[in-house]
Amino acid sequence: MEIIKVSSKSAPHAVAGAIANVIRDKSAAEIQSVGAGATNQAIKSIAIARGYLAPSGIDIVCVPGFANVEVAGENRTAIRLIVKTV
Repeated sequence: MEIIKVSSKSAPHAVAGAIANVIRDKSAAEIQSVGAGATNQAIKSIAIARGYLAPSGIDIVCVPGFANVEVAGENRTAIRLIVKTV
């Protein structure tokens, strides 16, 4: 599954475009974010991506979870958002 990493500085419209492209190609994507700001951008991106996909008749759902990732040599807990078609 394609992993899309989101930071607090990520542009939601750009991430939404990436999500929509992956969904069109593979029907599922994984979004990872560490921290409140990054998670906020990720959620906004999913909402925008849903709007991009709706005219094509594609509806998506988001399944949240956790993932352990390494950032600068430290283990961190990331929010893991699985986005897939209904």
